[in-house]
Amino acid sequence: MNRRRALTLAGAAAVGSLAGCAGGGSGESGGEGGQPLREHPAAAGLDGLPRRGSLDGHAILTFEDPSCTRCRAFHEEVVPRIRSNVVDPGEGAYVLRTYPVVYPWGESATQALASTHVRSEPAFWSLLDHYFATQGQFDADNVLDRTEAFLDAQTDLDGGAVVADAANEAHDEAVRGNLDAADAAGLGRTTPVVLLFRDGEYVTSANGSVSYDLIAETLGVDG
Repeated sequence: MNRRRALTLAGAAAVGSLAGCAGGGSGESGGEGGQPLREHPAAAGLDGLPRRGSLDGHAILTFEDPSCTRCRAFHEEVVPRIRSNVVDPGEGAYVLRTYPVVYPWGESATQALASTHVRSEPAFWSLLDHYFATQGQFDADNVLDRTEAFLDAQTDLDGGAVVADAANEAHDEAVRGNLDAADAAGLGRTTPVVLLFRDGEYVTSANGSVSYDLIAETLGVDG
């Protein structure tokens, strides 16, 4: 791990319990209103990011940490409504950036997600679901072993190969790109961070306890 990453993640770990999973309210940051999605600093490298839906309409760009309890709540309670009311009807896209700033095991999980994504996007989403669904069972010592077992049992991927890449940070460029994008956009460390683009133009961002109602009202979509 390079020194810059080490300092970034050490600082994140120090504030993780206060910022990332404090369950606080929402705040606004990250760009000027009306800025096109592809020009927004938080969307750097957009075409290579995990995505559900088309970028031709609205966009919901999120920064989520698999170790964050508020991200788990967002993933379980809000994302299904995003999919049913925005993605599935063709109204827009849900775009995800993994953002390991809360607990230490989230860093290894994010490396594993990056190594999974380059092989299979469906497997990426399955692994992300697994991390959130069984979040309390992970720690820094077991995350890669449990990841390998899940991938071997539930996907067509070679879990050992994915975990080896994760341990060696073979796809660290993707992880670093997410951290750099958040820094460039001034998003802070309270997760999840949710940026909303109506018809492809930036409107606002919120973090912490973000409701679907806020998203629906901002984008003008069904609740």
